[in-house]
Amino acid sequence: MAESQQVGQVSDRIVIAEGVHVVLRRSARARRMTLRVPRDGTDPVLTLPLRVPLAEGQAFALSKSEWLRQAQARIPQPRRAEAGVAIPVAGRALTITPADLRICRIEGDALLVPQGRPVAATVQAFLKHLAISALRPACDRHAAALGRDYRAIALRDTRSRWGSCSSDGRLMFSWRLAMAPPDVLDYVAAHEVAHLAHMDHSPRFWAAVAGLMPDWRARRDWLRQNGGDLMLWRFRD
Repeated sequence: MAESQQVGQVSDRIVIAEGVHVVLRRSARARRMTLRVPRDGTDPVLTLPLRVPLAEGQAFALSKSEWLRQAQARIPQPRRAEAGVAIPVAGRALTITPADLRICRIEGDALLVPQGRPVAATVQAFLKHLAISALRPACDRHAAALGRDYRAIALRDTRSRWGSCSSDGRLMFSWRLAMAPPDVLDYVAAHEVAHLAHMDHSPRFWAAVAGLMPDWRARRDWLRQNGGDLMLWRFRD
């Protein structure tokens, strides 16, 4: 095999010599091999069923190397949260504007941030505050409607999912939902709360989601079409 086609495994990655690095994941739920290119600019992900040999996964990744390069080239470049940049906040584009104040504040079409503080980190902290302030009452409302209790809510900066629900009733959400329209955030809250009753994506689960939010499909579609753009934002000064 020519050097340009050699493939080797490094930790949890498959490295294709042409320069394409693929993250390798095993899944008990996967029924076939899948290859996904995240819109946040991170490495492509190859998911393998548990019984598929690694060599077969390597060959599959290698056969898709040209497609991977083309797909990665189409991904928009990450955006940095900095002064003068318009960033989505609750579905609205707000211009990050340093100002003489002590805490962040929305004023018109501007997101005012305290002058002299690290802009990106300050904006990130503000978004986390918005996220938990909106998610907690949303989860309380949906849990009450469902007749189920949850144990806790946590925020993470996840790349593969917007939320999750553990078997012991702990809810986790991406704080980047604060950038999405409020009704989209509300849908994710309803989705995860519905898992308190059904820990799967069965028809009963989707019926529970519909009971909490009849128009859930439109909100899910927004997230599928636009969620990748929210992942492109970087919050390091």
